[in-house]
Amino acid sequence: MTKNASTTGLYTKKAIKCFTNPKNYGRIKNPDGIGKVGNPVCGDVMWLYLKIGKKGRKEYIEDVKFETFGCVAAIATSSILTDLVKGKTLQAALKIDNQKIVKSLGGLPPIKLHCSVLAANALKKAVEDYQKQKEKKKSK
Repeated sequence: MTKNASTTGLYTKKAIKCFTNPKNYGRIKNPDGIGKVGNPVCGDVMWLYLKIGKKGRKEYIEDVKFETFGCVAAIATSSILTDLVKGKTLQAALKIDNQKIVKSLGGLPPIKLHCSVLAANALKKAVEDYQKQKEKKKSK
């Protein structure tokens, strides 16, 4: 955890806020991409749903929602990820890694850093799923 982080026990106030009042929780009806990841050791499971829009030739994340079953860190990282990627182009969103997620929360306990990796991986899988669906539509 960062030394300057404003904390409540193990977690920063920002992480607690994202856990107790998560943004963008839920499902998107007819999503363009779905990313599902899990950790069999801790039992956390995340689903990330994307709705993709177009601005000119660039594709961007028009809407994003998540469903996460897991600990404080798993829910907080999912919530903050949705804030970080909403409105971004796919290329810009994919540059958001687990370190950016942790930094945006003001830190995480070392034992919970794997949750930020899960969130970043859920985004990658959702974008990959979108790209596969797009290719299927092109080949029809």
